[in-house]
Amino acid sequence: MLAACAFEFVNGFHDTANAVATVIYTNTLRPWVAVVWSAFWNFIGVFAGGIGVAMGIVYLLPVESLVDQNVYHGIAMVGALIVAAIIWNIGTWYYGIPSSSSHALIGSILGVGIAYSLLPGGKGAAVNWGKAGESGLALLLSPILGFTFTILMMFALKRFGSKALFKEPRKRRPPPLFIRLTLICTCTLVSFFHGSNDGQKGVGLIMLILIGIVPVHFALDNSKNPLDLRDSLSKVEYVINRVNAAELSAADQLLLTQMRAQTTDLDRVFAGKTKVEDLPKNARFEIRRDILLLANRGKQLMGSENVSLSTADHATYDDAVKHMKEFTDYAPWQVLLMVSLSLACGTTIGWQRIVKTIGERIGKEHLTYAQGASSELIAAAMIGFSTQSGLPTSTTHVLTSSIAGSMVASRGVKNINPDMVRSIVLAWVLTLPVTMVLAGGLFLLFRSFSG
Repeated sequence: MLAACAFEFVNGFHDTANAVATVIYTNTLRPWVAVVWSAFWNFIGVFAGGIGVAMGIVYLLPVESLVDQNVYHGIAMVGALIVAAIIWNIGTWYYGIPSSSSHALIGSILGVGIAYSLLPGGKGAAVNWGKAGESGLALLLSPILGFTFTILMMFALKRFGSKALFKEPRKRRPPPLFIRLTLICTCTLVSFFHGSNDGQKGVGLIMLILIGIVPVHFALDNSKNPLDLRDSLSKVEYVINRVNAAELSAADQLLLTQMRAQTTDLDRVFAGKTKVEDLPKNARFEIRRDILLLANRGKQLMGSENVSLSTADHATYDDAVKHMKEFTDYAPWQVLLMVSLSLACGTTIGWQRIVKTIGERIGKEHLTYAQGASSELIAAAMIGFSTQSGLPTSTTHVLTSSIAGSMVASRGVKNINPDMVRSIVLAWVLTLPVTMVLAGGLFLLFRSFSG
């Protein structure tokens, strides 16, 4: 858990500049005020963001690894991906290169997943490539859209906004009140949405650790009664019994057989139980395992074109599985507090290096009020949309591309600093392969120590 908190701490001081650079370089807020303000809203964002992104990150790993009750296996997996992401984040921070913590974490997860497939009995299971594709597309599109939308907003401000927005800030003098309030608002939004998106990644990591080490206590949400799952289980059984196995391919028939095995096992666990106390200690992990495997295989089967079910049957199945996943996809408030404190504390430290890059080195001119406000407003909107969609996004990628877009809108492509942009792009390109190799190697190394 300390490693997961360390990741969020590093994430905080690595990504803080994304929110505070514009208010600092426009003299809107003093640096220490901006950093503390950003830390506070990062803290709030973690609690308000839900756990959609957290579960999206977690389920990049193969489901088979998530239901492995081997404690040492879980520790090796989570430890490797956290250490790899931290090493990359600290390295890019040291050289003042804006790089994505999300990108690093996803690369580490992919590396661990692929390494898992190399283990005896891995049976080719690597990663959830469907979920990886969604995450990769979100990370790829967000900087492109940030760049484009910021250019459009800059043109809109030039046409309809005040000329005061395009003035270069005077040294040690705050901007006019309405501009200052606008910039504080955009800083607040970026900080809040950064917490709501990036904070969830630490939540997911800690839950992986807790479930691996203390599965009896954390496998299911303790605020819910597992026996309430029986109604949803009956609905799932009803729907899969309506599937005509004769119409299915061999692969789909195997999925159907496996799903029936999971529902049968759940029926066995619940048989004769009238209260929670009747469940054996290891039953909670068995229930979690069956739900995850059932949901994963059901998603594949129900998406097959060979399955002929009515819309009502699909809706019944989807609602039942969604209810069942509420028992497995959760995080106690103590975990949210731990992550939010780690992220907020990290936010108050080490921000100067990246701030200087964003404020001075992406473009060839000092940030104007319009550039700062438009970049942060677009970044906040993009991050907020991704969080609501349950997709990870890179605050760093979105904001740096938005800053670049504002520079292009101001004086054209020649206003971009090619050397700095080249370094940022190179870091973005290298993040995935480097963290994949590093995390995969560490996982196999840690596994060898555990026997």
